[in-house]
Amino acid sequence: MSQAHDRARALHEARRTRKPVPPFTDADPALGEAEGYETQAELLELLLADGDEVIGYKVGLTSAPARKLLGIDSPDHGPLLASAVYRDGDTLPLDRFIAPKIEAEIALRLGSPLKGPGVTVEQAREAVSEVRAGVEIVDSRIEDWRIRIADTVSDLASTGAIAVSDTAVPLEGFEPRLVGMVLSRNGEVVDTGVGAAALGDPVAVLAWLANSLAGSGKGLEPGQLVLTGALHTPIALEAGDVFTAEFDRLGSLTLRVAQTV
Repeated sequence: MSQAHDRARALHEARRTRKPVPPFTDADPALGEAEGYETQAELLELLLADGDEVIGYKVGLTSAPARKLLGIDSPDHGPLLASAVYRDGDTLPLDRFIAPKIEAEIALRLGSPLKGPGVTVEQAREAVSEVRAGVEIVDSRIEDWRIRIADTVSDLASTGAIAVSDTAVPLEGFEPRLVGMVLSRNGEVVDTGVGAAALGDPVAVLAWLANSLAGSGKGLEPGQLVLTGALHTPIALEAGDVFTAEFDRLGSLTLRVAQTV
């Protein structure tokens, strides 16, 4: 565990200085998902000691191509922090990040507790109070995004920041897997996606998360937010960009990018 603590300390310092660290798997290629979550837990303790708080979770690697790239067969997850939340129309300061990219995602908010193991998709659906348009700014404290699974899991699953729309839609009678999305940058369409890109169904992502958290004795609580995974290829941010993600039924969400705010 001392090695996990050392890795967490390195990531904590990288977050503070915005100077990335070499991949942990360069020095120890045997590191895997389990070691990644050990480091993630240590890093989270440091961030909570700084005064931050967990408001939910992000699930990453929910698309088959992303998992194939890292040579794994399941998603990963990391906590969402209150200090990294933006709103529709906000401006993102590039100098807060190292190598940020934007992903449009479907966000689910819990209305009731959800704890595995054995959570089904139907049980996950019943626990959802609302659905929102969302975006995640993924960022890596690992040099040049040269990540393997242990590296990204250690680094809070490469989370940088999030934003969700002001519009909330009830899940009843609604199929998130069928939601279409168009992402535009400065008025030009740069990518499209559909809810089913996230593990076939964003609600299935929620069930997977609840069952995965059960391994460490954790569960999901009412009010927590879950980002269910990218619906398209991540796109790098540049100062002056204006991104708008438009979703069927969920409305739209716009973020501006500046060097500093």
